[in-house]
Formats: sequence, structure tokens, C-alpha cells
Amino acid sequence: MRNSNFAGLYYLTKKLMFQSIKLTNKLRAVLLSLTLLGSIHAAAQYLPETQLSLDECIKIALNDNPTIKIKDMEIKRVDYSHKEALGQLLPNVNFSGQYTRNLAIQTIYMTTPEGSTSIKMGRDNTYSTGFNASVPLVMPTLWKSIKLSDNQILQNVEAARANKLSLVNQVKNAYYALLLAEDSKRAIEENHATAQFNADVFQKKFDLGTASEYDVLRARVAVTNLEPSIIEADNAIETLELQLKVLMGMDVRTDFKPSQKLDDFKMQMYNDVLATDTSLVNNTSLKSLDLQTDYLKKSLDVTRMAWYPTLNGSFNYMWNSMSNGSPFKNFDWHPSSSVGLTLTLPLFTGGQRLYKQRQAEVALREMRWQRENLQRSLQMQVQTQMNLINRTVKQIESNEAGVRQATKANDIMEQSFKMGVGTFIQLLDTEDALLYARLSYYQAIHDYLVAQSNLEYLLGNTHYVH
Repeated sequence: MRNSNFAGLYYLTKKLMFQSIKLTNKLRAVLLSLTLLGSIHAAAQYLPETQLSLDECIKIALNDNPTIKIKDMEIKRVDYSHKEALGQLLPNVNFSGQYTRNLAIQTIYMTTPEGSTSIKMGRDNTYSTGFNASVPLVMPTLWKSIKLSDNQILQNVEAARANKLSLVNQVKNAYYALLLAEDSKRAIEENHATAQFNADVFQKKFDLGTASEYDVLRARVAVTNLEPSIIEADNAIETLELQLKVLMGMDVRTDFKPSQKLDDFKMQMYNDVLATDTSLVNNTSLKSLDLQTDYLKKSLDVTRMAWYPTLNGSFNYMWNSMSNGSPFKNFDWHPSSSVGLTLTLPLFTGGQRLYKQRQAEVALREMRWQRENLQRSLQMQVQTQMNLINRTVKQIESNEAGVRQATKANDIMEQSFKMGVGTFIQLLDTEDALLYARLSYYQAIHDYLVAQSNLEYLLGNTHYVH
């Protein structure tokens, strides 16, 4: 019995360390970049805070995490790009000036009935300066291209929302893993304290001659067997705290502890299960794919507009001057101006427009198939998480009953041992059974919370992100 209990304890402890290592791999790049940059984040304002709840951790992460700030800046960048595209609809006005020095004046020959005559045209210095303006009057391709920039803004907004949803999910999972590590450590420490008390009692009995050396050694072994699990739990807690600080964009030297325990979340579990809406209408992957599909549709419209004619208007107002001799005097300025229209009708481009349109149509059909496949995959993932949630709810109820039974059995065996009816081996077995029941109970709550967080991320439903 004792060997099987310690095997279960060893499994749970190793599982906890595996979760810690898995989170470490995900955040290693972020942690390394922060170290190389020597970032001391402005989260020093939170230094006086010694305990943080899950809500507080998420709010800090959404406000201070560097990736969130980058996504917000990307939205601004695309907004500027959109304004740049709108600027193409406005007139383009330029001021220009030109000076030319003629080294040899051009000669023109003319033939008349009297014979051939040569005439020199031009002067030594030629000046030209003035304004020219052009404005697109009919530009179908440009009009459709502007709608593409509108779509890019929406794509970046959705990408920012997806990044926030992912961050909330990561913070939740890291926080839950930290709570599991701390609750597991407390359970192990309680068992260790009991084992240490038993060992001290047997040592005193041995000194009085009422206990054998075997009993003393057996009690000491029980203490020693628990010490590696406490060390591993300490390492897991330290690693998980560091990962949570990185996710929150907090200085890794900041000292904080979670203000909640896994039991604090148990009361809301059943309400969450009943109120769960499994609709994928807010799923960020589907929304992003729909925006990409809309982008392809608009790109196809832009391609089709290449078949239409374009009309541009132009206006010029210039001053010209010509002189001989010094270029700095003898100016003789004369103004000139003109207004014009330019009509361009595309006739033949070697089939480029046609095949480009065909490519866009094929890409659009591909997106439709991708969406159908993605929706099926997401529905399968949602159903998997729902099954896991329902299973863990039942597991929590079963483990909670197991903790009560193990506690009662341990209390009975303690009384029996004090009365001399039970053996020390039986007492150790009940203590190990109680420890294993507690660890299984905490693990079940953790698994439920992680499954619920993953489901929220899949559905895109969380009150932290709008």
C-alpha cells in the first residue's frame, strides 16, 4: 500500500515539474530577450504589493506586457497607412524650378524658293519655374485599394484581440499551475510534519527502551522520503513565479505571492459549466480567416478594376525666362498656364490581368475550404474541452469524497495506534493515502480550471477582452 501511494505521489510531483518545464519552453524566448535588453520595467509601481489575485495579474499583464503594446502600435501603424492611401485621392501639387545653360545654340535649317536658310534658336540662359498639379478623377483601382487598407485595420485589430486572449489564457494557466504547486507543497509539508513528529516520538521511546531501533529507522525513512518532493515543489514554485512575472511584464526581481488558493475557485465551477455557450461566433481564428477572405474578395475587385479606363486632371502655371550673357541678370519673365485631361484605356497586357484575376478567384475558393476545415477542427476541440470539464467535475466530487474518507481513516488509525491496537506501518499507510487523496483533489481542480481557460480561449469569450 505504502509503495503504491509513494508511486502516486512521485507521479503527481513529476507531472507538476513537467508542467513547469513546458511553460518554461514557451516563455524562454521572451525571458531571454528581456534579459538581453536589460529591461527594468515600470512595474516597480507594484513592488509594495505582496499578494496578487488572478484578476490583478491579468490586468497587469494586459497593461504592461510588451507584446500587447507592440500589437497596439501596429494598429496605429496600419491606421497611418490607411490615411496615406486616402491621400492619393487628393491633388498632388509640386513646385519646380529649372535652369539650363546652352553651350551651343541650336541651328535650324529652312528651305525657301530663294534657297536654304539657317536660323539659330534660343539664348545662352533658360529659366523655368512654377507649379504643377494633378488629381485622379476616375480611378477605380485606387478606390478599391483604399477598401483594402480598411480591411487591414480590422485584421490588425483582431490580431491584437487574439494576442490578448492568448495572454489571458497563458496567465491563467501559469497562475493555476502556481496554485497547484503551492497547495501540493502545503499538503506534503503537513505530511512531513506528521512524519517528523512520529520520528521524534519513536526516538524518545527508543531512548527509554520502549521502542525498537527498527521503529526509529522506519520513522526516519518516512521523513526522508518526503524531503525530495518538498525540494521539487519549491523549485516548481520559483520557476512558475518567474514565468508569471514575465507574462505580466513585471520586473523579475519583484516579490509577490498569489492571494488565492485552488479551493477559492471551486464554488464558481458549477455555475461556469451551466452558463457555458459553445458558439464559435467570437473565435478569433474564424474571425481572422473571415477577414482574410474579405481581403481576398476586395483584392479580386481591385484586379477586375484594372480593365476599366482611368481619367486624370492636370494644371500647370509656369514662368519662363531666356537671356544672353550673365546668368544673373537680364531676366525677362513670361507666365504660361495650361489645364488638361488624360484618359487611359488599357487594351492589351499579354493576358496578365486575366490570369491575375484567375489566381485571386482560386485563392478565394481555397479560403472557403479552409474555413470549413477550421470550423470542424474547432468544434472538435470545443467538444474535447467540454468532455474534459464534465469529467473533471465528476473527478473533483470523487476526490473530495476520497479526502474525507482518507482523513477519517487516518484519524481512526491514529487513535488505534495510540491505544496500541494499530501498527506503525498501518499508520504510515493511512498518512500516505491521505496525502495522495489531497494531491489528487488539487490536481483535479487544476485540470478543470485549465480546461475552462482553454475553452474560453477557443470561444473567444472572456470579460477581460472586448
